[in-house]
Amino acid sequence: MFQDFKPRRRFGQHFLIDDRVTERIVSAISPSKGDVLVEIGPGLGALTGLLAKTDAKLEVIELDRDLAQTLAERLDHPVNLQIHTMDALKTDFTELAEGNSLRIVGNLPYNISSPLMFHVIEHRSVIKDMHFMLQNEVVDRLVAKPGSRSYGRLSVMVGLQCSVEKLFIVPPESFSPVPRVNSALVRLQPRRTYTTSVHRIEDFEYVVRQAFAQRRKTLRNALRRVIDERQIRSTGIDPGARPETLNIEEFAALSNELSRHT
Repeated sequence: MFQDFKPRRRFGQHFLIDDRVTERIVSAISPSKGDVLVEIGPGLGALTGLLAKTDAKLEVIELDRDLAQTLAERLDHPVNLQIHTMDALKTDFTELAEGNSLRIVGNLPYNISSPLMFHVIEHRSVIKDMHFMLQNEVVDRLVAKPGSRSYGRLSVMVGLQCSVEKLFIVPPESFSPVPRVNSALVRLQPRRTYTTSVHRIEDFEYVVRQAFAQRRKTLRNALRRVIDERQIRSTGIDPGARPETLNIEEFAALSNELSRHT
């Protein structure tokens, strides 16, 4: 399908070409009548074609104008398909929802997967769930627990706002061009409330970012310009602990301490 199209490196395009994988993704999503699906980066339409055969309404967002202009034709103009030629990083998903609850799916470009994921999560109030194809390493970071090597800023920030489930690994040969790494499908389900009380999300983000900026440092050193050792101790946390040992609730306690003094 569309064999003459050459993937564009600037868009980070790796097209999914394995029918077995696309079928597993659709099975994991399990679309039903009344669902509003939003696919980010349909590419050659391998997954889009299957989603368009369901009873769900399908909105797709494609930045590449050449791909977007021919997508409907290649799929024989499904009546439940609407194509948006725009940048997902700049898309207002709340506006796109038009009062509905969205189910997001996408084979996200490796080079912008984290910022794109955070952008979508900002609109979690109108999102039922998300199914993203990401680098396996990134998915391992999303599901990592405190104390593990993969645990970091991504684990904490996404874990505060979503439940995360790794579904299955996808090998490189399932894509064209073939990437150098394994990929994996992950399911994110937004939480309507945070996992713990956070006074100001901006302070939480700041504390987590500073803590993991130099992750091998102790908290007293990593956060010395944020909160002092006395304040850290007041939360019941050891200032000599390393950031990767703290759970989300402990990061919330540190950020709330910052909020109380700013």
